[in-house]
Amino acid sequence: MDRLEYFKNLLEKTPDNPMVHYSLALEYYRVGDYQNTINHMRRYLSLKEDEGAGYRILAKCYEELGEYRMAVEVLEEGVQKALKHNHPSMAEEFRSWIEHLKHLQSF
Repeated sequence: MDRLEYFKNLLEKTPDNPMVHYSLALEYYRVGDYQNTINHMRRYLSLKEDEGAGYRILAKCYEELGEYRMAVEVLEEGVQKALKHNHPSMAEEFRSWIEHLKHLQSF
């Protein structure tokens, strides 16, 4: 059984387990299935407070799909979470990324 199937089966047993959603999101991201990545990362974020890494994956998916406005919104939230959890370098990374995305599309 591959990792994606493993986590899907685990999700059936524990549908509200945030780490299963996070793991599924990473597996979907790995195979380029951005919509399923978004779905599971959103569910993970609704179940558990993330320190920032989840926002990076979510924003990358929106960027890959050309949804720059959504990517910016996610990154702005990610900045707040990164600062809250004392990750200033991550917050700065997200701020720089936001500026890059804003140059790709007029806001």
